[in-house]
Amino acid sequence: MTEAVDCVVVGAGVVGLAVARRLARAGREVVVLEAADAIGTETSSRNSEVIHAGIYYQPGSLKARACVTGKHALYDYCASHGVPHQRLGKLIVATSPEEEAGLARLKATAAANGVDDLEWLTADEARALEPALSCTGALLSPSTGIVDSHALMLALQGDAEDAGAMIAFGAPAAGGSLSETGIEVEAGGEAPMQLACRSLVNCAGLGAQHLAGALTGFPQAKVPPRYLAKGNYFTLAGRSPFSRLVYPMPPPGGLGVHVTIDLGGQARFGPDVEWINGVDYDIDAGRAERFYAAIRTYWPGLPDNSLQPGYTGIRPKLVGKGEPAADFMVQGPQDHGVPGLVNLFGIESPGLTACLALADLVAAELGHTDGSDTAILELAD
Repeated sequence: MTEAVDCVVVGAGVVGLAVARRLARAGREVVVLEAADAIGTETSSRNSEVIHAGIYYQPGSLKARACVTGKHALYDYCASHGVPHQRLGKLIVATSPEEEAGLARLKATAAANGVDDLEWLTADEARALEPALSCTGALLSPSTGIVDSHALMLALQGDAEDAGAMIAFGAPAAGGSLSETGIEVEAGGEAPMQLACRSLVNCAGLGAQHLAGALTGFPQAKVPPRYLAKGNYFTLAGRSPFSRLVYPMPPPGGLGVHVTIDLGGQARFGPDVEWINGVDYDIDAGRAERFYAAIRTYWPGLPDNSLQPGYTGIRPKLVGKGEPAADFMVQGPQDHGVPGLVNLFGIESPGLTACLALADLVAAELGHTDGSDTAILELAD
């Protein structure tokens, strides 16, 4: 039996929930299909929970624009919805003259992205803020913060449901078909069904490519490759020596083994970059040795045996090891020719920060804009 619905969103991670909220508030009938039995069980809850400023990303890229736009929207949303968050600030540190040149490049990139609040710090000024730190210089990013990602997703879910959206848990999207008469989605699980819809938004995260490839009639050449980069996190036994986030100069594939602090004051280190072939959330305790070496470049006082295995997350990458970083891919009807279909591929960091901006962009792809969307329309240029 086929049920008719207006709009199907696949994936109840932070971006899927933000999209469902945005479309439901625009008057759309929205059903969210989620394979798991809870919201945000994958990438959305397995990250650093950082509100990024917009420092690292290629100027003009969707990542850069969605991050900066999304950062302002997210701070406002958290404040208005009681979502726990803190604007802690972040230090990006150099430990050699060569890395200081890298800081200058980062500052220029940030300025090109509209992030104009970075402050140069000498080594002494940085240590005055964080006495445990060892560096030759640093950049202070005052607009970087942290957020309770689960509380954020609960707020988005509540808003979406208040606007009429429905979430079906244990209902994986197994595939579907595209035709001139519309889109049909196959929902699996204990109560499988066919859903005929006017719009389909693929926010399946790690499974986005699989879903797009399983849509009969979708041009397969438009499905990008998927690469998986696991990030391992270790937590610090004892009190954090830092009151702000501390990041090293970024290596290829990530932002380096950095210090983040959760809302309870617990310090954690990560993520590293471990290229993998399949989804696997196990953590190798032996990788801690690499963490000690990396962390001691900027915190030489890290005690032996103080790191404990924490958790892992997996970044959905569009390029493999050694390749230049790829942009977010929000693929709408103008890109693939299928009316009503929007695919989101490669939504890794800063996807959490950018979730509200990406939701507005998806809405714009489906023809929904309002007076508050001027910045988002610029994202779609």
